[in-house]
Amino acid sequence: MDREALRMVCSPQFWRMAVLWAMSLLHSYCLVFLRGRAAAAPRRRRTRPGAGRRPICVVTGATSGLGRAAAAALAREGYHVVLAGRSMQLLYETVQEIQRQQPDARLEAFQLDLASYKSIEKFGTSLKQWIQETSSEPAVQLLINNAGILAKSHRVTGDGLDEMIQTNYIGPFILTSILLPLLKSSSVPSRVVNLTSFTHRCVSGIDVSEDALRGMKFGPRSVGESYSLASTYEYTKLPLILVLWKQRSCESFPSVFHGLHSWFCAC
Repeated sequence: MDREALRMVCSPQFWRMAVLWAMSLLHSYCLVFLRGRAAAAPRRRRTRPGAGRRPICVVTGATSGLGRAAAAALAREGYHVVLAGRSMQLLYETVQEIQRQQPDARLEAFQLDLASYKSIEKFGTSLKQWIQETSSEPAVQLLINNAGILAKSHRVTGDGLDEMIQTNYIGPFILTSILLPLLKSSSVPSRVVNLTSFTHRCVSGIDVSEDALRGMKFGPRSVGESYSLASTYEYTKLPLILVLWKQRSCESFPSVFHGLHSWFCAC
């Protein structure tokens, strides 16, 4: 075992993940089991859309993992899928792979970096322009905020914020706000799905100060001090859930906003 790995195993953050995260996961599974027995089964689309206009959905972080699987599944269900990610090369490879398996899939690729305000604004402008040019209805029916990271070290974005905080929480919040008019204008019920995490249960308090958003609360305070990656990750997931709750209670269509625990899907 090298020095870096040994240092990680001996760190409080490692044991926080090993103990608290395991307990939170078990607790969440128990809740899902108990509440799921009384819940109604989700309704599936009975017929696929024809060759004409298809409902548009946007999937962030669509080049790997759950995002890639969701994009393929939604294309199979008949959606016109917009894949968003940081690497255009990976986006093109993902599009080609899905189209090899589904020749009739409707796919579009747009570059998007949630750790950059400019990138989010550019994506929103490009998407709106593309929809106006190609769709008879200027609307988005589904937005899946899937993109997220678990950074090993403290990094500051060009906007002066902690990279993990901006990518996992602030970026998706801004993106949803930009696309909300398109979601509201849909002629059929639209949906926003945020992939969250059971780790939000480990947060003991919320700090929305400027220092917290810049990562100063979790970043190294001295030379040699490690980055509080577990605490930062937990912190980014709880506000995402709280925002969903607030939007569901304030918006005129509360059924639009939903949260999904990504680790439940992965297990």
